[in-house]
Amino acid sequence: MEVRAIDQQAPFTTKDGSTIRSILDRSNAPVEKQSLAEATIPAGGETERHWHKESEEFYFILSGSGTMELEGETREVGEGDAILIPAGSWHQIQAREDLRLLCCCSPPYRHEDTYFE
Repeated sequence: MEVRAIDQQAPFTTKDGSTIRSILDRSNAPVEKQSLAEATIPAGGETERHWHKESEEFYFILSGSGTMELEGETREVGEGDAILIPAGSWHQIQAREDLRLLCCCSPPYRHEDTYFE
């Protein structure tokens, strides 16, 4: 059985500029097909607009609010919102107030699968 406590995971900065803590992924468990991480973006911050060739993502907003842009469509997002980001879709999230969200990727997140303009 694989159990990981979030507060035991060291934070790091992803290629898009968000700070994440891997909860379950290839770095800390025998994960093959998905990854789960907590991301934080401070108020006024944002990820760099990017896309993933392979990974489909879900964002689930745990706290805070901001603006999500996906393929040119923009929406306000906040606590309790789940966002589907299909593979190959340009996206960016901006924090109006401190954002804390879960990021689920399938296949698991890899820096090498993040592409920029």
